[in-house]
Amino acid sequence: MKELIALFEKATGETPLCEKIKGEGSNRKYYRLKSAHHSLIGVEGTNEEEDKAFIHLAKHFTEKGLNTPKLILASDDNRFYLQEDLGDDSLFSLIQGGVKSGHFSEKEESLILKTIALLPDLQFKGAQGLDFSICFPIPEMDRRSILWDLNYFKYDFLKLTGIEFSEPKLEEDFEKLCDAILAEPSETFLYRDFQSRNIMIKEGVPYFIDFQGGRKGPIYYDVASFAWQAKANFPDSLREKIVETYIQSASRHTPIDGAKFRERLSIFVLFRTIQVLGAYGFRGLYERKPHFIESIPFALNNLKSLLQQHAYPGFPYLVQTLRQLTELPQFQNKPLPDNKSLKVKVFSFSYKKGIPTDDSGNGGGYVFDCRGVHNPGKYDQYKPLNGLDKPVIDFLESNDEIKNFLEHIYALADAHVLRYMERGFTSLMFSCGCTGGRHRSVYSAQHLAEHISRKFGVEVQLEHIEQGISKTFPAR
Repeated sequence: MKELIALFEKATGETPLCEKIKGEGSNRKYYRLKSAHHSLIGVEGTNEEEDKAFIHLAKHFTEKGLNTPKLILASDDNRFYLQEDLGDDSLFSLIQGGVKSGHFSEKEESLILKTIALLPDLQFKGAQGLDFSICFPIPEMDRRSILWDLNYFKYDFLKLTGIEFSEPKLEEDFEKLCDAILAEPSETFLYRDFQSRNIMIKEGVPYFIDFQGGRKGPIYYDVASFAWQAKANFPDSLREKIVETYIQSASRHTPIDGAKFRERLSIFVLFRTIQVLGAYGFRGLYERKPHFIESIPFALNNLKSLLQQHAYPGFPYLVQTLRQLTELPQFQNKPLPDNKSLKVKVFSFSYKKGIPTDDSGNGGGYVFDCRGVHNPGKYDQYKPLNGLDKPVIDFLESNDEIKNFLEHIYALADAHVLRYMERGFTSLMFSCGCTGGRHRSVYSAQHLAEHISRKFGVEVQLEHIEQGISKTFPAR
């Protein structure tokens, strides 16, 4: 982090406070660096060639007047760099009402269509004068890269499900799918991961981030990525509006036959869905990252709907295998049981004064010891504060220690809450303790209560014992 602070001081002449920002699927580390007059995003990369690609693309896109974050300053080795701070509002966060309900408001739909209308500018204008040789890990989508993605799916998802299949027959259809994808030459920029989590909304305007995996490639892929993003939960009617809006906007750059575009698009939707299942298998089933595990049923639902709408006669064995996948019981997105009867109590406490008692008569529940986490209370500036105060939060989140600790707690809590709901139980208790019950336990209990309320919608009663603070998250 000291390298980013040095870059900030060089760029602004001021010394910043730093706050770690959670990334999703990336190994890069993100920070918000703020001073009295400036706020920038700092990035610590892990791959020199990838970082070099992002920096080159960011400069190029800015020169083209595209909606991407401006690069402010980079270290000599390109591993550390500062970019424009676009705020905290991703498109995905701003359309959560529609994502959860499947019914998108006029405002949500407007943001979605405004975003897709800007995509052709990035694809066509972004490709003008771009040296694709700097793209990471390859300069363009080719047969080899397509087969990488298809085999990623085969080894990191399909084989893990236990489905029996013929590799020779599957490989034969993979080759045919490659032929279909590469049937048209392309000279446009392929974003590769164009989805609502990578769109930031600032003052109502969409901006594109995380494009370092981009390369030369066909325009259809990005449209498929966006409209069929697994957890976006777009209904078919909205997808059709997205596709039509894209066609109208892209027609400003090149003539487009709508019927032919939709026919070609269906091939890329199939390919993109297969590709993301491979990613979800690796990030979710191997690395056990919750976001990716939760996304699998949504992707399979997309796949099931897609196979109902399109026969894909050119790939019969692949389609047969994919149909089997969509029926696997372990990935069915079952509705949660009724959440009205269960009440969850979450406490923060001091081990010096003892573990909280359970007044329900059930004997208590989980107790989590937070004392293994680095203690802010050792430092004078944090002693009068608690785990709800921003300086303490910034201290605890300056590395991944407490977040990794909480991920383990969440996994236990999720399984327990769900089982209690299924069995119709009415009371469950979690307690987070540290030495003084002021910093680490308060932070952990607060985040655990918010997580349970957000995910399950049950009533959560939170009590920070040493602070005398209580809050109830009502059932939804």
